[in-house]
Amino acid sequence: MNKEEILAKIPLFSGLDERERNQLAQIAVIKKVKRDTWLFREGSPADGVYVVIKGMVKIYKNSWEGKEQVLHFFGPFELFGEVPMFQGIDYPASAEVIEDSEILYIPRAQFLAFLKENSEVSIKMLALLSERLRHFTRLIEDLSLKEVPARLAAYILYRLETSKGNPKEVELDIPKHLLAALLGTTPETLSRVFTRMKTAGYISVEGRKIKILDEKSIRKLALEGKWPH
Repeated sequence: MNKEEILAKIPLFSGLDERERNQLAQIAVIKKVKRDTWLFREGSPADGVYVVIKGMVKIYKNSWEGKEQVLHFFGPFELFGEVPMFQGIDYPASAEVIEDSEILYIPRAQFLAFLKENSEVSIKMLALLSERLRHFTRLIEDLSLKEVPARLAAYILYRLETSKGNPKEVELDIPKHLLAALLGTTPETLSRVFTRMKTAGYISVEGRKIKILDEKSIRKLALEGKWPH
């Protein structure tokens, strides 16, 4: 795909006409990035936005003790790095490519100039920022206040709300070992919680597909963190 075709697949830019896509393509750069490469580190200047074309990127922070907390994983045609870029501050987290990837990079100054001329994209950007804020607020609450079963239940409900397919089925967008990192637990603990949810009749699991059998109980588990007695 050329840059115009890539931009057409990114939800944020899907409403652009051919002239506008061409204008944006002129300032965008495609980079091939090897696995385990940092796109930026926490504290480095926010000099642009990124979009995954192929592959996957991990956004994370390190505590003073060196413990890593994954904040999000971004896959194909997802944009990231926009908040600090708008503010003109340093990146508050690190971005690492976790598999060989292709990344679209748009420099800050040129992108801000483009947004000034394209109000529709600016409005979509505000909606994206609002959704990101809601997601990270929920993540902070889940990690600080809830146990692993409640975190997993909340994640399943999040995927249910954001997926556009079967209303009673979700597909994990990341492998289970990465999901464990996102939920702040170990793969072994996550596996045990999945098993208990299946035994309780909440879900059935086939590969990455999770079929919702008892949504009411999943919502109760996400809210209260309590298993049935």
